[in-house]
Amino acid sequence: MTDVFINYRTGDGEKTAALIDQELSRRFGSDRIFRASRSVAPGQAYPDVLLRGLRRSAVLLAVIGPDWTNFRSRLRDPEDWVRKEIQEAFTCELPIVPVLEGRKTDRLNKADLPDELARLADLQSVPFGTHDTEAGLKRLGDVVADMVPGLRDLDRDATSSLLPDTVTNSIGDVSGTAVQSRDFTGDVGGTVIKGTTGGTIHTGRGDIYQNSRHVSGGRHFSGDGMTYFEGDHQGDIRHRFGGADRQEDDGR
Repeated sequence: MTDVFINYRTGDGEKTAALIDQELSRRFGSDRIFRASRSVAPGQAYPDVLLRGLRRSAVLLAVIGPDWTNFRSRLRDPEDWVRKEIQEAFTCELPIVPVLEGRKTDRLNKADLPDELARLADLQSVPFGTHDTEAGLKRLGDVVADMVPGLRDLDRDATSSLLPDTVTNSIGDVSGTAVQSRDFTGDVGGTVIKGTTGGTIHTGRGDIYQNSRHVSGGRHFSGDGMTYFEGDHQGDIRHRFGGADRQEDDGR
């Protein structure tokens, strides 16, 4: 489904139209934005695709550059597609937002427009400053999100703002390397420790045994998935995972 239809004229505003398409596609998904040079595939009948995309849209953005009204002969041509798209939007009672590109682009004047497009001059426009395209794109994206409620749930900028900006961690003194990649949920399949730790580590499930006979001056941890020994040890170390406990003779 298309939500935003971008209307523009080649030679006057197509670069801005491409920027708008790129930014809105990033925020809401490319399938929600229609721009002819991207959305009409090779071999398709473009009149049918254009009109179908327009009729499925919720808003039309009319990109108007400084020379837009200088194409008067084309604006008066019933076969001119910039004119046809705007007229079709009027027929479908589709909201139209004129996007004025750059400081040299003035608000539309009815005297410069054919009668069929004259009411375009009455519509509230949005200035798009080419000196600060990032701010202009952000503003236009916010305008579209407000006009088309269905896009709010798809807005990647709004979703990312709900994520925590920082990760807070307190582990005391560490000699060596500690690595954390944001938050962890669920089970962790293994643990990597680099350097020397001064505290107790327990991974997996099960009991913790201190002062094991297998360890001299250290600690013995056991649980499903891992056995960990800290400190000096003497003799062999044997372990197994799962199953019932059984007596083993280690020769001592």
